[in-house]
Amino acid sequence: MDVLAGKILAMFGSFNKETLDLHELFEAGGNDPDARTAVLDRVERLVNDGLLEERGNDFYALTRAGRANVPLNYKD
Repeated sequence: MDVLAGKILAMFGSFNKETLDLHELFEAGGNDPDARTAVLDRVERLVNDGLLEERGNDFYALTRAGRANVPLNYKD
């Protein structure tokens, strides 16, 4: 897993949430427009890899495989 993908997944742990919107995920790239484009590309790859799933309206959720990679403290 590359560094950016790790940062994106770590954001779920930082926010202690299973679902985040794309604007929250953009924070992994900072304020640089090219970095934000890279975040979007990486989110798509994480969806294709089965670690994230699209929930509509620019929301993404960890899958079971994604949760295995990110420690969360919330209760289902």
